[in-house]
Amino acid sequence: MAREPKSIPKRRSWRGVVGLAVLGLASASAALATLKVCRFVTSDPQFALSPDRPDAVTIEGLRYGSRTKVLRLFSADFGRSIFMTPLDERRRRLLTVDWVEDASISRIWPDRLDVHIRERTPIAFVLLRSGVQLIDSQGVMLELPAQAQFTFPVLSGIREQDTPNRRLERVSAFLRVEQELGDQAKDLSEVNAADPADIHVVAQVGDRTVELLLGDADFGRRYQNFLTHYPEIRKQSPEGKRFDLRLEDRITATE
Repeated sequence: MAREPKSIPKRRSWRGVVGLAVLGLASASAALATLKVCRFVTSDPQFALSPDRPDAVTIEGLRYGSRTKVLRLFSADFGRSIFMTPLDERRRRLLTVDWVEDASISRIWPDRLDVHIRERTPIAFVLLRSGVQLIDSQGVMLELPAQAQFTFPVLSGIREQDTPNRRLERVSAFLRVEQELGDQAKDLSEVNAADPADIHVVAQVGDRTVELLLGDADFGRRYQNFLTHYPEIRKQSPEGKRFDLRLEDRITATE
């Protein structure tokens, strides 16, 4: 009978074993070094955000928003390492502060935080039962800063209980009126967008304040047509203060 060949045991590659051991030791050393660094930067006093330093948190870009509200968001970070400050969470909270449209936060070695803010840009006044506020192009309501001076028209038709989409719809109508009137938009003191399909404006024409019904389109053309014929209109309606410009072939005075 033929003999079955005997299996020859494989020789271990001691070089490979040593290589794996060295790699394991290197990985363990790296992990240990990383742990030591983490402990160092999170516990060493030199990295602590000091509540006694006025420049511990620097804020740039804030003009009308409340500095106090911004600093309050970092109250839990004072007295501990800046590397323990959750930057993403702080940024999310910054975006909820009045006037803040966007923000970024950076750690400044060894113990400071740098906050950059882009504020919202108001476009009109809004008269509410609770008082006067401002509104931006996204329909966000803004508190009126103390001692700030703005020369905006009033956007009427906005109410406290309006949804964000409803406010945005009226703001969009307001912006269309301003865009179509161009430089002549400076004559407007009020834009009533309570019904975006039937815009009314209050304008200063010469030495008189008039209310004009512009409808839902062709705002610039209708307004310019009114200005062109205004001397004649004033002769025919010397007491008229409210005019309907929505008809294509005539301008009528209304009560």
